[in-house]
Amino acid sequence: MTAEPMLKVIDVVKTFGEITALAGVSIEVNRGEIVCFLGPSGCGKTTLLRVIGGFYEQENGDIFLDGELINGVPPEKRDTVMFFQNYALFPHMTVYENVTYGLKVRRIPREETKERAAAILSLIQLGGMEDRFPNQLSGGQQQRVALARALILNPKLLLLDEPLSNLDANLRAYMRDEITKIRENLNLTIIFVTHDQEEAMSIADKIAVMRNGLIEQLGRPIDVYRYPDSTYVANFVGNANFLKAVVTGADRQGSITIDTAMGKLKMTAPQKEYTSGEKVVAVIRPESVKVVFDGSDHTAETLPGTIMRGSYLGSQVIYTIKAGEEVLTVTVPNPTEKEICCPGVAVGLILPEYIHLIDADQAGEIYS
Repeated sequence: MTAEPMLKVIDVVKTFGEITALAGVSIEVNRGEIVCFLGPSGCGKTTLLRVIGGFYEQENGDIFLDGELINGVPPEKRDTVMFFQNYALFPHMTVYENVTYGLKVRRIPREETKERAAAILSLIQLGGMEDRFPNQLSGGQQQRVALARALILNPKLLLLDEPLSNLDANLRAYMRDEITKIRENLNLTIIFVTHDQEEAMSIADKIAVMRNGLIEQLGRPIDVYRYPDSTYVANFVGNANFLKAVVTGADRQGSITIDTAMGKLKMTAPQKEYTSGEKVVAVIRPESVKVVFDGSDHTAETLPGTIMRGSYLGSQVIYTIKAGEEVLTVTVPNPTEKEICCPGVAVGLILPEYIHLIDADQAGEIYS
């Protein structure tokens, strides 16, 4: 028997005047999951979060929380807590008073409040700052206070709107790990809104990539990355090379041949059956291409290429390489023992055995 989802959103529509922010969104979130709404500004991700939290009321559609219909229920009566992107701290209250405000409203005993506050303030590295006021804190510290105020309530559903955006890189990585640990310890269900693909990939059990008020694709990070449904998703979740191609043949073993501006490519295990003449787009991730510099590994499957430029980033070099009539972006990891190749150097390229294909009608401007 399948457990009932913690959250069910069914055909939700939300408009602002003539602008449709949500165009019939449906999604289910299971108990204990972290689901990330990922997309650019204006895609509807924050609007969807606010509708779930009760801060906006949808025109159509239903929302169920733990099996109960919560349409029209005000935010304070939903068992959800919203982390606001602008912190929304009380300026006249200390850090301790801000963090424990929700517990005070719920009449939690003083000793339990002190214990929970001490634990959460230690977690977010603000121990010893209990008596400071918001105007005595940096922007990142204010953000952590707001996050602590949300986490301390242990809600059924925690709604986080870009909670880590103002933190430095090291603290952002630390807080991602801590949010994951908190979820595991408390069995929290979390919806996390961000435009940062790395953040989404590292913290989420599932990613919902949004565009124009709809969910373009929903799935595990590894599946969304490896098998994007459209070039929009592929381009938003990581970097990708897109090759216009035409299917020219198939064999009984499941391999097909595609014709590209780099030449003919043979690939195995396509995700569906293709017919000869069908237009597709091949998605090649920069890290999936092996670059052969010295010629010793050249085989019949090695494609000739020429370095156009290289960018050294410490842990990797990003090369722009011309291959046939195509230009590819390729990453070479751990370049410590190698010199950076100069423009004009001839190299070989070994493509992955499996190349993900996207149908032409999901290729956006590539075939427009």
